Amino acid sequence: MTTPPGRSGSGLPGRPPVTDLATWEAAREALLVREKAHTHEGDAIAAARRRLPMVELDGAVEVTGAGGPVPFLDLFQGRDELVVYQHMWYDGAPHQGQCEGCTTTAWHVKDAAYLNARGVSFAVLTTGAWEEVAPYTEFMGYTQPWYSVRGVAAPIGGVMGHIACFLRDGDRVFLTYSTTGRGNERVNGALGLLDMTPYGRGEAWEESPAGWPVIGDVREGHPARGRQACWYWRSDADGVATWGPASRPVPQWTRPGATPVETLGRNGHHH
Repeated sequence: MTTPPGRSGSGLPGRPPVTDLATWEAAREALLVREKAHTHEGDAIAAARRRLPMVELDGAVEVTGAGGPVPFLDLFQGRDELVVYQHMWYDGAPHQGQCEGCTTTAWHVKDAAYLNARGVSFAVLTTGAWEEVAPYTEFMGYTQPWYSVRGVAAPIGGVMGHIACFLRDGDRVFLTYSTTGRGNERVNGALGLLDMTPYGRGEAWEESPAGWPVIGDVREGHPARGRQACWYWRSDADGVATWGPASRPVPQWTRPGATPVETLGRNGHHH
């Protein structure tokens, strides 16, 4: 048996109730009905998304990448479709002071092979000056192309923090879709996996059973910092989620030379 005899229904504080396999399978099947309905509604929304109108843009507008200024049209790399992530930028901030939310999105698209195989190119755009962006992307180890769109009007430039999709017809370029906020979560596989776990993301907005643990900084002498929106986007050198003065976007701790610091420049606040 999966559950030892006599243990079914025993209470473990802050954990799901313990039951036998047959009872678990029945509960899982009931939830699967809702999950399938959610999937079908998502398919219907995607179908509606494919029927949105589009807006023609100037594909000759120049953006700046590792090879210098290039027309936006070049970002398609000869393919018909292009997806971009528009990464926020804080002028003059050190690496650890750049946007932790944008880091979660850009970090999860480190290889566009599957997009490329379907005729779709990918790039990251940011309003940062290229002389600041270049060392940042080198430090982070990003393999996808980045471009500065400083001075470029929306929707290619302008407000950042969006995923945008473009279509090419010869030399003509069209904007077909854009999303932001939680719409960006589609590329973040970590969030999808966390949503499958019993404790979820540990964010304040989530509805969890009473008694579920507060996930976060629970070291001696430190109050728990979990249960706030996006609390896990930053951590200290020990991997503890915190928005303290020596924290940085989580993936940065994997980079060579990532050490605790005393300042976060002008971006030491919680979004």
